[in-house]
Parts: sequence; structure tokens; C-alpha cells
Amino acid sequence: MPTKIEKDAVSGRDTTGHEWDGIKELDTPLPKWWLYTFYACIGIAFVIFFLYPSIPYGPGYWHGVMGYSQRKMVDAEVAKLTAIRKVSLDKIGSLSFEQIKADPQLLEVAMTDGRITFAENCQPCHGAGGGGHIGYPALAAGSWLWGGTLDDIQQTVTHGIRSGDDDARNSAMPHFGADGLLKPAEIQQVADFVWSTFYGHKTEGQDVSAGAKIFAENCIACHGENGEGNRVVGAPRLNSHIHLYGDARETIVAQVTLPRQGVMPNWNHRLDPATIKAVTLYVHALGGGE
Repeated sequence: MPTKIEKDAVSGRDTTGHEWDGIKELDTPLPKWWLYTFYACIGIAFVIFFLYPSIPYGPGYWHGVMGYSQRKMVDAEVAKLTAIRKVSLDKIGSLSFEQIKADPQLLEVAMTDGRITFAENCQPCHGAGGGGHIGYPALAAGSWLWGGTLDDIQQTVTHGIRSGDDDARNSAMPHFGADGLLKPAEIQQVADFVWSTFYGHKTEGQDVSAGAKIFAENCIACHGENGEGNRVVGAPRLNSHIHLYGDARETIVAQVTLPRQGVMPNWNHRLDPATIKAVTLYVHALGGGE
């Protein structure tokens, strides 16, 4: 509880009447400079509240007499950058890949735009740097279903794969197991042949001749006699160390039985031709381009 107000013997100032453990609180006024600064800040705050958007009320807020809007500033900056970007993109859109690559400054713009576009649209599936994920192709690996030239990549990005676009790339592996084209034992045999002969998991003394016969009768037309694949129909290489769904034998059995048919969107409904060309150049440069 407050005690009586008295004079401090040392400083000569009045006390506030509060005391804790024998320590008495002095009634010392705040420094004048601090008070003036505090009052000035209050005044400046009121001026700012008056000039700029500040206090919310009812369904809206005080917009300020200056009409300042950060949204308008951002929109203006975006519009300015878009106008600058449009000049380069129009040029990229009108030139061939060879002409773009021959212009170092323009190529740098295209690669920057392509990198940003890839990060915003492609990276969730294809991974950072085009490293890929299970079920999503590794673009940096160079194992292309439909070809890895600039024109091939541009076609795929533009129209997609099994996307519903009129010019989309389309391929369909038969459901050998689900539709009864092969018996379960035959699927196991052809899986043994593919896994050992093309995937490189050879087992000492294993006889895969039955699987080789089944492969010759059912798979060569698309995957080739030596598992080299066929880009015309989008049939993957089997004689590779890069496989879309992994290289486990069980994966081969599952794919032959009831194949998964991946879908890539057609980006022509979201990206303009110049941006598609830019992201094509970026993807091609990831390391797997041909």
C-alpha cells in the first residue's frame, strides 16, 4: 500500500508514496525532450492517419485525402515491367530457336523467363532442375518418349500428352492382364525377360526364353526388338537405366497388367507462344536436350 509522500533525503525530490522492500519510488518527471518527442509522434500519427489509408470503419476504411493506394502502385509497377517484358517476348515469339540462340542478350532473357515459368508451372511434377519424380519424367536425364529436340519439346509443352488437345501426343499401352490378353503366368515370364535382359538384373541360370517369345509376339512392335523404344508412338526405351515408374520387377508386372497412362496438360491454354518457347529453351538446356 502507498505510504505517505515525503522528501527524499538524497535527491530532495518528493516520493510517490510507493515502497518495495525499503526502496522508495521518486516522483521524477519525464525529460522534456522525451515528452516533446512523444507529443510530436502523436501529432505526426494523426497527420498520417488523415493523409493515408488507415482506420477501418463499417464496411470499409478511411482512404486518406491523398488517395494513396499501394495496390495501385504495385499494379503500375507490374504494368511497367510487363510492357518492358513484352518487347523482348514479342521478339522471342517472332524468331526461330536458332535466331534466339544467336543473340546472347535475347537468349538470356528467354532463359530467365523460362526458368521462372518452369518453377511456377512445371517444377511441382518434374522436380527442381528437371530431376523428375516417380511417374514424372526426368527432363535432365535425356530419356525422351517423344524426342528431346527444341521442336519436340515445344510440341509437347504446347499440346501436352493425352491432354484432350486436338494435337496432343497420344499413346496407349494395352491392358495385357486386365483385358486377358496375357495370362498371369505369361506376364510373370515377360517381366522376367524384360527385367533381366533390358533392365540389367541378370540372374545366373535363369531361363527367360518363354518371356522372350511372349515379348516378340506382343511388345516388339512398340518397344523394339532390343528394347530401344519408339518415339513415333511414345513407347519408352526398356534398355535404359531410366524408368518412369522405377526398375523393380513388380513395377513391370503392374505396368503390363494394367498400365498407368500419365497425362501432361497442354500449356497453350495458359501460356502464350513466346513463353512456351522460352520454357522450351530452358528445359532443353537442363542437360537432357538433344
